[in-house]
Amino acid sequence: MDDTEVKEYRWEGGYEKTWEEVKEDEGGNVEWSVKEIIEKSKRLLATRQPNVRLGMMRHLFVIIDSSNSMVEKDLKPTRQLCTYKLLQDFIQDYFDQNPISQLGLITTRNSSAERISELSGNRKYHLEELKKTFGGFNYCNGLMSVQNSLEIAFSVMKMLPSHTSREILIIGSSLSSCDPGEINTTIDMLKTNNIRVSMIHLAAEVRMFRHLCDETKGKHNVIVDDVHFKHVLWSLVEPVPLPNSVDASCVKMGFPQELEQKPPFTTCSCHLAEGGKLNAKGFFCPQCNSKYCELPVECKCCGLILVSSLHLARSLHHLVPIKPFIKIELEEGSSAYCYGCRKRIKVPAENVYFCESCKKHYCDGCDIYVHNTLHVCPGCAVKRDEKR
Repeated sequence: MDDTEVKEYRWEGGYEKTWEEVKEDEGGNVEWSVKEIIEKSKRLLATRQPNVRLGMMRHLFVIIDSSNSMVEKDLKPTRQLCTYKLLQDFIQDYFDQNPISQLGLITTRNSSAERISELSGNRKYHLEELKKTFGGFNYCNGLMSVQNSLEIAFSVMKMLPSHTSREILIIGSSLSSCDPGEINTTIDMLKTNNIRVSMIHLAAEVRMFRHLCDETKGKHNVIVDDVHFKHVLWSLVEPVPLPNSVDASCVKMGFPQELEQKPPFTTCSCHLAEGGKLNAKGFFCPQCNSKYCELPVECKCCGLILVSSLHLARSLHHLVPIKPFIKIELEEGSSAYCYGCRKRIKVPAENVYFCESCKKHYCDGCDIYVHNTLHVCPGCAVKRDEKR
């Protein structure tokens, strides 16, 4: 074997060697190369394949490891508090990008699991329950149980209609799991019901967890730091492709209006179990006339999905995404102005992007903001208004 041949371990082959992409310029600086790598990692939506069926109505259970390992301080201040802060932002972003979807929270500790919030489209409800339980001190204790958590999520998801996207996200910290039975039996049930399981591990890769994600066609990630943790969480906000075995079907929905009730006032159906409060305003189901305080929600009496027209309009960008802007090269010394932020783009220090439809220029920051958050090209929107 040649002595100059570079050897590498088997585990090294599965990781992207970003350090090999860093190159020096004429002055010996690597700042521009590092900046290009960072920008490339942010442009996730631009690489989306066209003509892919996406699960617009998502039902996601987030399983949070609440074992003793969450009190480790490798993530500042602790793994628990870092996860709690990032989950708050994740819940907000999830409902912003998926307005007609639902989410639920499950914690696992002391070799058992507990559902702390039901599947619901009310973000305030999830944030309050998350703060009440996982946000407090001395909550994490004992061992994690992945199988018990999956069984709780499966008991709810097996009753969901087939046209919905059923997903489970596990945020794990422990390197072991205390399970009461054979985990492969649970994996087979998840595969049969098209339930996708993804996992974000805060410590290291565990073979069984990796096998769980691979068998259910989910994603498995091991984070490096809190910034990487946030980046991986954000990548799971976008809808996932539906399996080919799921048939397209019509979904019956109701579009109630917010009305003010005359005395005697009644309480909403979504807070009956908690005692509820008498209120005048609410959304009334057009099929059974049940009252709810917020939308979207699934009627507990007749099962009708209640949404507003704005929720469907905000989901449209997943079906018709904006075309990626073209990166153009301008001569050094030429000037270009960003149509989004109205600032001058420094050439060649900054990249210039061009929209083929409206013929407008954009800078790096506006390009990422338009594709990842706004989902509407400002130049194209103004052009349509002028035609009207």
